[in-house]
Amino acid sequence: MMNKVIKLLQQGEVIALFQGRSEAGARALGNRSLIFNPTIEGMNDYVNEIKGREKYRPVAATVLSQQVYDWFDTDRLANSPYMSFAFGVRDNKRKLIPAVVHVDGTCRVQTVTEEQNKNYYNLIDEFYKVSGVPLVGNTSLNLAGEPLVEKLDQALDILQRSKIKYLYLPEKRKLITN
Repeated sequence: MMNKVIKLLQQGEVIALFQGRSEAGARALGNRSLIFNPTIEGMNDYVNEIKGREKYRPVAATVLSQQVYDWFDTDRLANSPYMSFAFGVRDNKRKLIPAVVHVDGTCRVQTVTEEQNKNYYNLIDEFYKVSGVPLVGNTSLNLAGEPLVEKLDQALDILQRSKIKYLYLPEKRKLITN
């Protein structure tokens, strides 16, 4: 099933990801997320359109922890598991991931390890194997003005009310199509 999700990401689809515990406070993001291919120019605008929010709203990137230094100038910070920081994107990488680079050349970054979130890590690792890019675009699973999705029925509701076509449930190895 994960291979199908990777193919959809490569084709420019936005995937709703729902797994594990809900997210609140300092979040371990990747349990309630909209993920997308960061290499496709304009994907950030498309994600903002799907969410019903302004085009200028930034999105983030989730990167495999061991790759963070190759892509971002983290000033030696090894981990950023909660998307708390925006780092400079390395000059030689900016054109490779245009959908997550802000106008000032930075990106809000979340690092992920296999121990933190095995399913999410494995998904990004598989994307890396086929694309050469060890990260995906990420933003919260909600629509503008609405709280973050907590329960599966809320995720299914958003699928029906938005342009999101796919909901991936990695724990169940299931992809729901709208």
